[in-house]
Amino acid sequence: MSAPDLPAVTDATFATEVLGSDVPVLVDFWAAWCPPCRMVAPVLAQIGREREGRLRVVSVDADANSRVCRDTGVMAMPTLDLYIGGERVTRVVGARAKSVLDAMLDEHLPTRTHA
Repeated sequence: MSAPDLPAVTDATFATEVLGSDVPVLVDFWAAWCPPCRMVAPVLAQIGREREGRLRVVSVDADANSRVCRDTGVMAMPTLDLYIGGERVTRVVGARAKSVLDAMLDEHLPTRTHA
C-alpha cells in the first residue's frame, strides 16, 4: 500500500530511489492511520505531476519501513523531506496547503514552468 498516486519507496530501495536520484526527491513519510497523511497525499500527487521531470515525489509507509524512518529521524506523520543530490535540504512536519509546499519547493529548486 502507498499514498495514492505516489511511487512507494521502502527500506530496501530508499538509498537507490532517493539518495541516488539524479533529480530532487520529495519524500512523503506517511501512515494508513494518519488522517492528515490522507489529506496531503492528493496535493503531493498534483505537485509531482506539475513538476514532472524536475522533481520526483515518492511515499514511504512509515509503519512498514521503520529502518529508513529511524535513520532519517522521522518522528511524526506526515513528514515531508526534500532531498537534493542525496542530502536532505529541508523538512516539513504535518499537512500543509499546496501554496506552502510550492513556496518551499521554489526556494530550493530551479524556477518552475507551470502556471
